[in-house]
Amino acid sequence: MSVVKKGDVVKVHYTGTLVSGEQFDSSAGREPLEFQVGAGQMIKGFDAGVEGMSLGQKKTINIAAADAYGEWSEENVIEFPKEQVPAEMQLEVGMELMLRDNYGRPVPVKVHALEEAIIRLDANHQLAGKELVFDIELVELNGETGGSKIILLD
Repeated sequence: MSVVKKGDVVKVHYTGTLVSGEQFDSSAGREPLEFQVGAGQMIKGFDAGVEGMSLGQKKTINIAAADAYGEWSEENVIEFPKEQVPAEMQLEVGMELMLRDNYGRPVPVKVHALEEAIIRLDANHQLAGKELVFDIELVELNGETGGSKIILLD
């Protein structure tokens, strides 16, 4: 039986939770997640967690923050002049907003602090600094599924 290695294309069903048990994502009710192992399409710990799995196998992996979305960093807190915020906009700490970077791409941020002349916006990923837990089931490996195959004989 073959096992997952770098370069393989896999499909998995998964449920992601925080250590507290709070669910933040799941493929339940959707198509399985497809990706190429080791191609940088997934967070480092998820990629490493599926390596060595065999078709149909279920597994739970814990991923440290450093191997998930990184540690929370003060460097990702942006100071934004209050004067540039429309007067009718009522900001509150914790409010989620969308900014655009220099290339026009959306950047999700959260209001971190409201000060006299500036607003501090947190651009860290919402899961930064958190250990993640994933329940994973490998349902396809390089196009092969775990179901029965019919072979036509002449």
